[in-house]
Amino acid sequence: MAELFMCSSTSSSELTPEEERIMIRDIALAAEANIKEGEIFYLITQRWWQHWIEYVNQDQSNNAYDGASFLEHCDFSNSNALKRPSGIDNSDLIYEGTSEDSGAGVEIHDTLLEGRDYVLLPQDVWNQLYSWYGGGPTLARKAICSGLSQTELAVEVYPLRLQLLVMPKGDRSTIRISKKETIGQLHRQACEIFDLQSEQVCIWDYYGRRKHALMNDMDKTLDDANIQMDQDILVEVLNHMNSISSVQDNGSAQRESSSALAESSKSNLSIAGGLSAGKGASRNHNADLASSQNPISTVRDVDNSCGTSGVSTRGSSGGLTGLLNLGNTCFMNSAIQCLVHTPEFARYFREDYHQEINWINPLGMVGELALAFGELLRKLWAPGRTPIAPRPFKAKLARFAPQFSGHNQHDSQELLAFLLDGLHEDLNRVKHKPYINSRDADGRPDEEVADEYWANHIARNDSIIVDVCQGQYKSTLVCPVCNKVSVTFDPFMYLSLPLQSTTTRTMTVTVFNCDGTALPSACTVTVPKQGRCRDLIQALSNSCSLKPNERLLAVEIRNHLIQRFLEDPLISLSTIKDDDHLAAYKIPKINKKTKYLQLIHRRREQNSESHTISGWKPYGTPIVSLISCDDAVTRGDIQVMVHHMLSPLLRKGSNAEQASNSESSIPRATSGPCSGANSIEACAGTMSSNLLNKDGIDSKAPIPKLPLQLVDDTNACIDLSMGEEKVVKLSPSSATVLVYVDWSQKLLEKYDTQPLENLPEVLKYGPATKKARTEPLSLYTCLEAFLREEPLVPEDMWYCPQCKERRQASKKLDLWRLPEVLVIHLKRFSYSRSMKHKLETFVNFPIHDFDLTNYIANKNNSRRQIYELYALTNHYGSMGSGHYTAHIKLLEENRWYNFDDSHISPISEDEVTSAAAYVLFYRRVKTSGAAISNGA
Repeated sequence: MAELFMCSSTSSSELTPEEERIMIRDIALAAEANIKEGEIFYLITQRWWQHWIEYVNQDQSNNAYDGASFLEHCDFSNSNALKRPSGIDNSDLIYEGTSEDSGAGVEIHDTLLEGRDYVLLPQDVWNQLYSWYGGGPTLARKAICSGLSQTELAVEVYPLRLQLLVMPKGDRSTIRISKKETIGQLHRQACEIFDLQSEQVCIWDYYGRRKHALMNDMDKTLDDANIQMDQDILVEVLNHMNSISSVQDNGSAQRESSSALAESSKSNLSIAGGLSAGKGASRNHNADLASSQNPISTVRDVDNSCGTSGVSTRGSSGGLTGLLNLGNTCFMNSAIQCLVHTPEFARYFREDYHQEINWINPLGMVGELALAFGELLRKLWAPGRTPIAPRPFKAKLARFAPQFSGHNQHDSQELLAFLLDGLHEDLNRVKHKPYINSRDADGRPDEEVADEYWANHIARNDSIIVDVCQGQYKSTLVCPVCNKVSVTFDPFMYLSLPLQSTTTRTMTVTVFNCDGTALPSACTVTVPKQGRCRDLIQALSNSCSLKPNERLLAVEIRNHLIQRFLEDPLISLSTIKDDDHLAAYKIPKINKKTKYLQLIHRRREQNSESHTISGWKPYGTPIVSLISCDDAVTRGDIQVMVHHMLSPLLRKGSNAEQASNSESSIPRATSGPCSGANSIEACAGTMSSNLLNKDGIDSKAPIPKLPLQLVDDTNACIDLSMGEEKVVKLSPSSATVLVYVDWSQKLLEKYDTQPLENLPEVLKYGPATKKARTEPLSLYTCLEAFLREEPLVPEDMWYCPQCKERRQASKKLDLWRLPEVLVIHLKRFSYSRSMKHKLETFVNFPIHDFDLTNYIANKNNSRRQIYELYALTNHYGSMGSGHYTAHIKLLEENRWYNFDDSHISPISEDEVTSAAAYVLFYRRVKTSGAAISNGA
């Protein structure tokens, strides 16, 4: 933090913005051509970066940085703010009070998003910018290998944060370390931190405050060891005489106690990576993990599985066989059990399905995935209760989907999506797919177009998966420019529903009157959560009683300065965070050419080193008004204009006339037919045709001089308190005129600036808002949010065939054709390059009578669409260390069971619904008098 406001060591004042842009572009292109593992990247705040982009692109077109991929998400539109950025300030990325001297270094916020909060710059680009601008703090990160084959490069923005606990002393320390570092490096680091001899120390994976595994393979990476974020690591100091035997005894005791641990309370914390958690912890996690790495694992599987089912053998119904956890395979086990207990699949794979295997489909797995799944399903439905180790199936899975190989935790929904798609291609009855060119709707009836699309789809895709799980929705796109409407009917395998508690958002904005008629006031409005800036302006206009000849200018305020103008009506409101500060200025609608006058407030900072010229530092909130470009503007005109803007702040008994008695004043009458006083009338609220004329000014009333300084093209300050007759030269290239008002203690006795301070946040969380965020959601509400019209994200723009341009169209989905089995995915997890987050929202989903009749857009279908829940997967815990189970209804018994890896136990229907529900499986209820078909 000490270097936060460090001055630049090498000035770029001699460079033009264009020269800076070209230099950075060339450096970026060279750097990106040679990126390799271990390369250093630097985080830089998106706010500063966007300011610099606008500064260097003020005269450039939007394609200024062809080829520099790390710049792709930036907006290169021409900017109104042409002032050169000050020093780099990354303070909004870090937690207050963190220091590079701490073990964890400078801690950045846990919820940062690339492109929204920060940009990643190659080292050479950062070095050049830093030499020009200085600032900080420096946030360096390494590029590591990732992806399916560990050949893709990604920047590790969030290295592992580990809690080291020393036993028996009880000391602790927090460190940051890359997941690609080895256990040996972690061991050495722990010894250095606690000043221990390496031969005296052994370290344990201490997830859930229990010794999970001895970490003694010094060449193994932390990633391979499945060490998760914020995990505890036990640093055990051993006795010299008994160090080796102690480790051996601990490991032996750990193995021997696995069965005892299994009988512990179900409320115990989860084992790392999902080996146990939540309801019904997995009873065999230690044995499973050991057996997965042991040549005699098959024998051990049988030995360790005896008596673990927890289900009586009464009755003859099958399907109550568990799956052994092979080491973080609970995600796979839960998904498999749901598919296996889908009646249509159980019946199909227990019969002779081999004749339908498509051995030649280039999109399939040569039938091997279907054969492996069919074999596993038959074993799970065979008589007996002995849990099965799904190793053959996992081996096939790893072969065709390497992302699921190894022993890391994965997303059960992603596995389900792969399995359904893979099984479909392996079992596709169409051996040679015909080429079909789909026609646009072109005004034809929806029923005709939908049937045509479905027939085309079936002509290329025909399998048991399509028969059971695929439906069809109507997709409508509307171009925002030419209003071209495009309608398509696309198949779906499952529905991914957002967990949005509301589709609207509350935003607080402080509204200013530039005419000096009223004090600023906070205005709270409700806008669409996925809305645009135009929605915010419209809501504010209605709320603050905007006059017909006025308009609102919205800005984002940060550090008492205007961060950006929100003039583009298509700016997404999602780019405005809840802790941002917004202001809106009422300004007149005029036809003449004008500029924005920004009045920046400054005061002298007491008892601290000054960071700005003459010790004045910005505070409060800027005020914005209009100033004429067509007319001559004098220093006195600006004085009059500012006086009007500040007049609501005058304290009682200290009006302008009294102020003029104690200070030299500026007469309002100025010479010239087109002086800047006309601009003042715009600020004074004279909304008439003579807005930019001097008529109506009281030439006799003097006003007090204010300590104003105008910033010119060279960033020099011009004192406006003298030479009031002098004409101010306004920069032809800049869209703003910057004026500082320096508030001395004497001036503050006349004006009360408190209304300009403490600008409220967009949304201030309090007890009421927190409570509202935890209220349960209805599954119907989630479905309605999924089907609601909303604009496409900028990265997924639509090519309008009429405009011949990519457009950010609005998209509307409607359900058209529902499948026999409807799979619903609740989007609890959000992913980005640097962040993973889980929503713990409780969704109130129906078990019986899930009625979708009113959600079907095909109104010619009069049949009721009623569904019943028969299976679901659950996720307990956090992202990396959670655990998956499945709740499944055995239809033959009409009874619910909890499938927790190898352990199966009966549960009541009341236990089925919980906040852990993740993927829901519904079957259509066959209503009387209606023939059910996939086309319904």
